[in-house]
Amino acid sequence: MVSWLGHIRRISLTPDVNQALLRKRGFPERDPQAKASLEMAGRSFIEGFGVAAQSSTAVEATATLARIDGIRRGFAFEGAAMAMAIRDALPLGHRHHVADLLEAADDHIYMIHVGVGWSLARLPRPLRRAAAVGLTDPTLTWLALDGYGFHQAFFHTDKYVRRQYIDPAPPLPMGAHAGYAPRAIDQGIGRALWFVAGADPNRALRLIEAFSPQRHEDLFAGLGLATTYAGGASRAEIEELAKRVGRHRPALAQGSVFAAEARTHAHITQPHTENAVQAITGLHVTEAAAIATQTRPSGHTVDGQLSFEVWRRRIMQRWATEASFSLDPPLHSSAQSRVAVGDVGNDSAAAETDSLLKPRQPGIDRAKGGS
Repeated sequence: MVSWLGHIRRISLTPDVNQALLRKRGFPERDPQAKASLEMAGRSFIEGFGVAAQSSTAVEATATLARIDGIRRGFAFEGAAMAMAIRDALPLGHRHHVADLLEAADDHIYMIHVGVGWSLARLPRPLRRAAAVGLTDPTLTWLALDGYGFHQAFFHTDKYVRRQYIDPAPPLPMGAHAGYAPRAIDQGIGRALWFVAGADPNRALRLIEAFSPQRHEDLFAGLGLATTYAGGASRAEIEELAKRVGRHRPALAQGSVFAAEARTHAHITQPHTENAVQAITGLHVTEAAAIATQTRPSGHTVDGQLSFEVWRRRIMQRWATEASFSLDPPLHSSAQSRVAVGDVGNDSAAAETDSLLKPRQPGIDRAKGGS
């Protein structure tokens, strides 16, 4: 264990607690509540990383992390997943740390996938595939690129947010479907924008509006997730944000539904979770979480369409139906001009992204899950 800790310190993989401070990052501190919510997330992440780095097994780490307050626990498991993924990547011991963590802490399955994405941002490219070897769910694995996108926007804000950089060759833990990678990363960038904006909905909206329009849908989905999961704004502020996003309200709602399911599945729902879900979706947390579980597909694809994107579309359609929200124009992918990004010349990726542009069939049976 000592040799492993020394190795990661030498190659600067360990997160620095000071880097989680809003002032250190140059993010606005709009009020004490927002500042406390956002910095708590960062400190909890780093606490979880430390626990996983020093634990002999994933079971031991899980037992320690389970004692952390519920409001902080999800972020701690996210950090723990980053540490376990790094341990899988380094040639010092076995390569099933992440798999063991997923088995021991299934309640936090979503945050574990996101946390692995942080390791992809810190590790040298040759080690990335080994870091993600424990992720085998064909739908949830895309959350690792969400985590990667969050990390890049949070720590390289000028490049990824102000200059709106798009990775030409992003990590692909799933080894396929490269054409969708920039979209998954944008969902993570959108999540980070809640932190970059200091939990100020107006500032977050302006940040997204500065991006090219074809990226807005994914960015708003990430924003909805962070607004709901991390907190930091009042219900009235979130309601105003939901009104102002216009035709992107389904994407904002989809992110909020993801957050509702992540907190519900982990049994760590907080008052701010309920307030945000109601403000964005008009539903209670349990109702929103049910939409996520009932519409989730299995397998890599559904009728030739990527399962993760099918899941998101189903959530948007179900929410729009229940909220009587008019999908005008009809729901479709915003990826048309982004096919080649990250996989130039890959015909299969282009064909897959084209398939995502086809309109979805409306009406998901409330009683049925995805398949």
